[in-house]
Amino acid sequence: MCTSIVEIINVEGSGKGAEGWFPVTRAVVDYDHPTHALLEQSINIDFVNQSLAAGMRVAVELTTESARALARAILAALEAAERAQSPRPGKIQVTSS
Repeated sequence: MCTSIVEIINVEGSGKGAEGWFPVTRAVVDYDHPTHALLEQSINIDFVNQSLAAGMRVAVELTTESARALARAILAALEAAERAQSPRPGKIQVTSS
């Protein structure tokens, strides 16, 4: 059964495909039948740049458990980075004007 569950967001970054590195501008996340993974359903993530050829993409097919673990790991890394970059109490933050 096709679910038609799709989320599309604009992103800024780079991906490495068969032809090398390229800028990615969009991430497409769907819950559907995978193309390659031997799963009934999966979370499928495609990082693409619509202005490039269709083959210029990075694709990932994950189990739902793996997708949730990945989402938690991304959030944990972002939170740790924010804590590491925040000014510490008692320390003077220098800003340029």
